[in-house]
Amino acid sequence: MRKLVRLILPAAVILGSVAVVVGLLAIAKSKNSEKKAEAASAILVETVKADLQSLNLFVMSQGTVLPRTETALVAEVPGKIVSVSPNFVAGGFFHTDEVLLQIDPSDYEAGVKQAQANLASRQAQYSDQKARSEQALKDWTNLGREGEPSDLALHKPQLAEALAGVQAAEADLQKAQRNLVRTSIGLPYDGLVRTKLVGIGQYVGPGTPLGVTFSIDTAEIRLPLSSSDTAYLQLPSATGLEGPARPKVHLSAEGSGFDGQWEAEIIRTEGVIDETSRVIYAVAQVIDPYGVLGQSDKPELKIGTFVRARIEGLRADNVVVLPRSVLHANDTVLVANSERKLEIRQVDVLRAEPQTVYISSGIEEGELVITTALDAPIPGTLLTVSADAAGKQQPVASQPQVASDQP
Repeated sequence: MRKLVRLILPAAVILGSVAVVVGLLAIAKSKNSEKKAEAASAILVETVKADLQSLNLFVMSQGTVLPRTETALVAEVPGKIVSVSPNFVAGGFFHTDEVLLQIDPSDYEAGVKQAQANLASRQAQYSDQKARSEQALKDWTNLGREGEPSDLALHKPQLAEALAGVQAAEADLQKAQRNLVRTSIGLPYDGLVRTKLVGIGQYVGPGTPLGVTFSIDTAEIRLPLSSSDTAYLQLPSATGLEGPARPKVHLSAEGSGFDGQWEAEIIRTEGVIDETSRVIYAVAQVIDPYGVLGQSDKPELKIGTFVRARIEGLRADNVVVLPRSVLHANDTVLVANSERKLEIRQVDVLRAEPQTVYISSGIEEGELVITTALDAPIPGTLLTVSADAAGKQQPVASQPQVASDQP
């Protein structure tokens, strides 16, 4: 019996040990399977980390550079053009009061002399009648006549007629002098010639078009703004009754050799809403666009250039700037919380643009906003956050897309 026990007992111990090992392995395998199943059910997503910022909002627009002052030159007096300035060519620059065209002044100089002679004659006649009137009054007094002498006795009608002749002669002289001045054609500003229509030797009459010029001290750009754009801007009043708010404008142009950047400011609004497009126009001003007056060191900004405008808007504090794609229906975003579970978060949208959205509340500093597109997001869904995306900072939206696209 003892011999049988000695044979069976070691085998039983061995079998028991094997059973324990097999049981432990089964338990470990079960736990690993559960973990793998749990990991397999989590969704891999990419995120962007929310970062609170304080910034100026920007509104984008566009327009064409126009001259502040444009002049269509016409002849005021008839005559033959005897002199043309070398600057009077298309694209030529000229200075204030520079004589661009000279009409033959000979006849008008003679007219001035004739008017001066006529004035001298009329003044002599007036002096004669004045002396006669004074002498008549003395004679009336010396003769001891009673009462006041009549106007006729004092030659007052003749004196009045002589005075009227002097005044008419003065007017004729002024007219002759003005006509002489009008033979020299210039402008009261520094400018550029857009179009030249006449040349030397050509005879012109009153109203004959001579050319088109414009001033170069400033240029203007009409920028269309929608009602939603104006909500983010502090624009000057069209009537000038409000404070001198002048938002800064950054202009840029690209293509056809006109690349460059310029600084401008909004100087006024036109105060009328366009009935067709329902926009209001703000006018931006550029100082010394051609850089010839010493007031600008930027590349020349040619009249007619099409530019894009980035207008500085109101200040916004503690906002989160995110890609526009993260914003879902009813102003919601998807958030991966600290437990790596999905949350559908309601947010307050300060401004939404084609590429960027500005959120004023609803997301806290450092939270992870999901950028991966999910077909049917369910709150509480387990998430696996991409290690590379988890630490990524969202881009600062310093270049928002064009908000106003009217021509």
